[in-house]
Amino acid sequence: MTQQTDVVVVGGGQAGLAAGYHLRRLGIEHVILDAQTAPGGAWQYMWESLRLFSPAAYSSLPGRLMPVQKGRLYPDAAHVAAYLADYEKRYELPVQHGVRVDAVHDEGALLRVETGFGTWRARAVVSATGTWSRPFVPALAGRHAFAGRQLHTVQYAGPAEFAGQRVVVVGGGNSGAQIAADLTGHAAVTWVTQRPPRYLADDIDGRALFDVATARRRALDEGRNDTGGVASLGDIVAVPPVRAARDAGLLAARPMFTSLTATGPQWADGTRQDADAVIWCTGFRPALAHVAALRLRGTRGHIPTTGTRAADDPRLHFLGYGDWTGPASATLIGVGRTARDAALDIRALLS
Repeated sequence: MTQQTDVVVVGGGQAGLAAGYHLRRLGIEHVILDAQTAPGGAWQYMWESLRLFSPAAYSSLPGRLMPVQKGRLYPDAAHVAAYLADYEKRYELPVQHGVRVDAVHDEGALLRVETGFGTWRARAVVSATGTWSRPFVPALAGRHAFAGRQLHTVQYAGPAEFAGQRVVVVGGGNSGAQIAADLTGHAAVTWVTQRPPRYLADDIDGRALFDVATARRRALDEGRNDTGGVASLGDIVAVPPVRAARDAGLLAARPMFTSLTATGPQWADGTRQDADAVIWCTGFRPALAHVAALRLRGTRGHIPTTGTRAADDPRLHFLGYGDWTGPASATLIGVGRTARDAALDIRALLS
């Protein structure tokens, strides 16, 4: 079965919904194809103790403030997933769940979007698949020799399953700090980072981070010196659980080990440590396999863009992958602005 529309949005998480909101406001016919069987994007798979960096009012998609979560200044993942489900319903966004996009092909005037449930032809495509489905684990000597359990952030559900175990948490970003803090009191935790942890000031949360990211993008666009953006402030937002564990002396990080043995990590000086599990909080890569057939990748596999638009194909936009597709565009508060810009650009293309 083949169908046609003006725009296909690939991905129904926060970026895809923000795109749908602005396309709908502009009266542009579109469909949102989401591989997940239920609304909520990646938030429905986050660990239970995860908290946003900002209060609800500063973690909202365009047009609809996130409701306050009773008893919590910083909402949890389940609250965010419920908000996204309500957002999708409230604006009657044309999301088709359980539809995975396999490939996008160039057909001259149109783009052909292939799925397991048929084919769509569109005048433009917005890729909003995010990164959650592409966890990154570094190639480390002996990684496959370790006899214990290895998992990535995406597989972490909570501390209960690690009770009484020796757990190594790898990663000096927010996920590493939050999971290490979450495990304290339940497991013997060793937190390992590439460099000493860099905490942002305790009074900085997502509101300030969005402003900093926006200021950096404005400076770059105007040809001024790079301000460094969020990275210049630190790597870890000191949300209350992380702050409490840090202040209690429970988040003393060790430097990165050089290899894994059958029983645990080994450092350059020969020091070894036994472990039952290693949790890799080592980040993600953009999930872009569906656009591989368009052959848009440049050096180092990066797809050059102008704003959110692919530099070599104005019909294709990338939304929600981080700073390379708009300042703070991988955040709830930041994606709305770039989604608006993408929708306006698409309207100009279609006209």
